[in-house]
Amino acid sequence: MEIQFLGGAGEVGRSAFLLKDTKNILLDYGAKVSAGITPEFPLVPGRVDACVVSHAHFDHTGALPMLYNQYLPVTFGTKPTMELAELLIEDSFSISKKNNVRPKFSRTMVNNLMRKYVPYEYHSQIDFSEYAMTLYDAGHISGSAVTLIEKARSNRRFVYTGDFKIDPQTLQGSAEVVKSDILMIESTYATRSHPDRQKLVKSFVEDVKATVENGGTALVPCFAVGRAQEIVSILYQNGLIDCTYMDGMAKKAAEIMMRNPEFTKNKQLLLSAMKNANWIEEHGDRDAALSVPSVIVTTAGMLNGGPVLHYITKLGQNSKVFLTGYQVEGTNGRRLIEGKPLLIDERKYRISAPTNYYDFSAHASREDIYDYVRRSSPEQVICIHGDEANTTELAEQLKLEGYDAHAPKIGERLKVDF
Repeated sequence: MEIQFLGGAGEVGRSAFLLKDTKNILLDYGAKVSAGITPEFPLVPGRVDACVVSHAHFDHTGALPMLYNQYLPVTFGTKPTMELAELLIEDSFSISKKNNVRPKFSRTMVNNLMRKYVPYEYHSQIDFSEYAMTLYDAGHISGSAVTLIEKARSNRRFVYTGDFKIDPQTLQGSAEVVKSDILMIESTYATRSHPDRQKLVKSFVEDVKATVENGGTALVPCFAVGRAQEIVSILYQNGLIDCTYMDGMAKKAAEIMMRNPEFTKNKQLLLSAMKNANWIEEHGDRDAALSVPSVIVTTAGMLNGGPVLHYITKLGQNSKVFLTGYQVEGTNGRRLIEGKPLLIDERKYRISAPTNYYDFSAHASREDIYDYVRRSSPEQVICIHGDEANTTELAEQLKLEGYDAHAPKIGERLKVDF
């Protein structure tokens, strides 16, 4: 089998990996959001017979509709992945319209994708041609999956982790470790440990409380799918929900998660948090939320669009910005961390409010990654979904442990025994 790395190799974003065998199977087809208005898309795959989607985040699904112009491949994934991906793809239409940018795909192509999408539960075998595929809980967000592909004739096991996390989160459980012969694993934090979760939550809550008690606004930019619901659930657990406001797509995403409760570990907590939060329904509500001591949880997580741009330029005295996720190079979030002015509607804004970063990552830590490799027991490891320094470092360290490890580059083709 030949693996073509169409994106997501030596970078975080636009994950796209084509398995070329007797059938061509595409694993994810995402878009990369960086400094510009127009996302970066993966290389064109050619013929695709089937797709498997690991989870809904835009960097794994944002280019999927582009496949449904020439080909109509069947697409497999979980039900929440299908619904959440459609939500994010529809949002990309709105962003394109706002910025007078012509989308790379049409609504007809999105409809074709949804029509050809076949949802599966975890642990249910998907029979496709001579392949058997099974999805396992990846512990990343609602519906995220580790993908196992087996071929009966060779009795070989190929595992693609997608984005995963072993250390449980507030709403999601641990990733399932799947035995493999060939393991393709994310490397986002391959050289970094995450802080102790309980200590992180305690520190975050204390900082937020201090900001609100000081009469300020705690502005918490979040990814709409996964992170926003996680943060609001933590605020609910710690008695801050009465002064918490939610804005952006997070509400629709939460509704999808609640319609698929079997994919959330702590579904009752999610229900209670969403029921008790204050929702921003119209534009005037935003100024009202800013006028009182409050916590505002809003999209977008990397400050490249969404309601957060309305709030961040109007923060009053004693307010603070709380970043809670990975900030891709070139995004406004990364610029804020680096002390640079934000770029909003082609104008520069220097933000005077202090910024704190809390590592609420839903990705595997360095320890998680090595633990997964050892327990999965592959012969060969392919390190993807990380910047070049991380993927290269991981591959080199795994070689020292005796694994056949490789850190591919975009456009590369790799032959494997499958």
